Amino acid sequence: MFIGIDHGTTAIRFASEAAEFKLSREEATRFSWRDLHSLVPLEEIEGVAVCYSMGDAISAITPLHQVSGRGVISQDGAGKHIGGGTRVFDEIARSGLPAVVIPGLHRGSPTDPRFKAYSHQASPEKVGIAYRVHRDLGDDFVVADVSSNTVTLLVSGGNITGAIDACIFAPGMVHGAIDVDAIRRIDRGELSANEAFQHAGVTFSLPEEERIPALALFTAMECAALRILNDRARVALAGTMAPPIAELVEDLLNLPVTVYDEWCAAKGLAQMARDVFGGKTEILGIPVQWQEKDIP
Repeated sequence: MFIGIDHGTTAIRFASEAAEFKLSREEATRFSWRDLHSLVPLEEIEGVAVCYSMGDAISAITPLHQVSGRGVISQDGAGKHIGGGTRVFDEIARSGLPAVVIPGLHRGSPTDPRFKAYSHQASPEKVGIAYRVHRDLGDDFVVADVSSNTVTLLVSGGNITGAIDACIFAPGMVHGAIDVDAIRRIDRGELSANEAFQHAGVTFSLPEEERIPALALFTAMECAALRILNDRARVALAGTMAPPIAELVEDLLNLPVTVYDEWCAAKGLAQMARDVFGGKTEILGIPVQWQEKDIP
């Protein structure tokens, strides 16, 4: 059996292809790798796909024991740092289970060079979402993950073309791009850039009745923007806010939308683990980096 671990914004989600559970990031600070027994008997675990933070220090799917610094350039940056994701990563390392670390999308990734105008495109769990959607929608699609933040990816011809990250365009419920007002507050020393990012979502910027329509509008805009590169791309939504905005996004795009729930990433990562440990040499255009002694 194979397990995927989604390091999300508010929770860590664990899934096999048949079961799942989640821990808040605070609860995850007490995680033990033996907790995986609730998914599958520990002796039956054949491989794990792990996400950690931005995944910006690696560009290939890499055996966990080959990854230094947990696969990130720095712990500093956009987002809240609690310690749950660190605990989960280190427990999987301590377990000795066969495990691979999934990279994020960034300037070192094999995406369209034009997306590298920005240093970061998407964190690793979005690759898991794309892999799950790929099984259903085929080689050409856009998928927006909408929850605390919004990140949208384009897959063309079975490869990830690029993505629009949370701090660039569409807001989520909590996080969003830093606008003119936030820049002024940062310059006045009222808050840090990271604090501004963490308070730029529609929860903070709009009255309650306007939040869902705004999420739907900006999500549809990201999907439409990426479809400039592939007008055959089908459209999917994932994440906790996908169901409430789906009908509005369909109306805005005049396209059918496939909806996935909050387990999309973890389930996709579990399938990815199965395929990687089964011998696949690339996932959606991202290479798998085995050393000879690591080949399963």
